[in-house]
Amino acid sequence: MGLGSYWGEVLDVLQDIIPVYDKVNSAISFGKDAEHRNKGISGRVLPGDKILDAGSGFGNMSKTASKLCNENLSITLYDPLVPMLKNTSKFFQSNLDLFCGVFEHIPFKDEQFDAVLCGYSLRDAINLRIAISEIHRVLRKGGRFVIVDLGKPDDVITRFGVSFYLRLVLPIVAFVAGGRLGLKFATLYGTYKRWPQNKKLESLLLEKFSKVEFERVLLGGAIIVCAYK
Repeated sequence: MGLGSYWGEVLDVLQDIIPVYDKVNSAISFGKDAEHRNKGISGRVLPGDKILDAGSGFGNMSKTASKLCNENLSITLYDPLVPMLKNTSKFFQSNLDLFCGVFEHIPFKDEQFDAVLCGYSLRDAINLRIAISEIHRVLRKGGRFVIVDLGKPDDVITRFGVSFYLRLVLPIVAFVAGGRLGLKFATLYGTYKRWPQNKKLESLLLEKFSKVEFERVLLGGAIIVCAYK
């Protein structure tokens, strides 16, 4: 379960859309992306925590966490794209640790972090079960794994509606917001097709984590999750 061989194509697209990445993401989520990040992180990342922003992109999850904790965090950004990481330092007041790599081979020792954050990134794992296992490994006991992402509704009718939006409406919204580069966001539908339904994702997390808080918003088309080690 995960992107498998499709991952390379997705990675190429992510590199191409860097100039319009944040602008289009805000447009296609109707501005809800920031709201969902705040809701997911609030009360789950605490001042003084050591956090890993996995699949960090520009570090939007970390930026949100840093503001909520009055800049009192130790932050490590981790992403497969060096160009993404190179654009992060200007957004943060404190020094950052930057590492390049994939979910399936996280280059840190066991129990290194108080929280791992994945904002619209876990969906891009090559192998989802291995990715979850690696994140569990690097979390300290009592650590929190916060996920904000697209949801795949369990109800077939609602799932059809979300699929319709992602496949047919999203490319139009993305083009209006980001021009020709925005059209490349159509690959998001491919990642969604390979993403498990909400109940299945919850059960995958419960294979490794002791407790999972799983909130479905936008009729299940978006999820805010916290898994506790």
